[in-house]
Amino acid sequence: MKKILILCTGNSCRSQMAEGYLRNFSAGRLEVYSAGIETHGLNPRAVAVMKEDGMDISGQTSDLVSAYTGTDFDYVITVCDHAREQCPFFPATVQRLHHNFPDPAKATGTEEEIMNAFRKVRDQIKVYCRDFIGQCI
Repeated sequence: MKKILILCTGNSCRSQMAEGYLRNFSAGRLEVYSAGIETHGLNPRAVAVMKEDGMDISGQTSDLVSAYTGTDFDYVITVCDHAREQCPFFPATVQRLHHNFPDPAKATGTEEEIMNAFRKVRDQIKVYCRDFIGQCI
């Protein structure tokens, strides 16, 4: 079974959403993990917008990438430029992929405007994950 690590800065929004979608879309055919260069805890807005799409990520944890030292991943997907720049060394056998999604946690405005920013990023991540599964499995 292939192992996937999704890496972000704080492992609170983008990587958490990607973990949820990849787990769902792979239907148990992949081992999916997410981690951060730092940990900021699971963002409640990310949980809320995923729930709107029928995905429950509330049980996921915000983990440091160092927790996965020694794990043999097939893919490491960075979902922000900062994570790509700070990404630790992984063996040459790991396929590294990158897509820079906007950080919805930095959105400003009314609550509805902020939630719409989260929804927009969620939808982008969903498409990316669906395409990844189509190519990977």
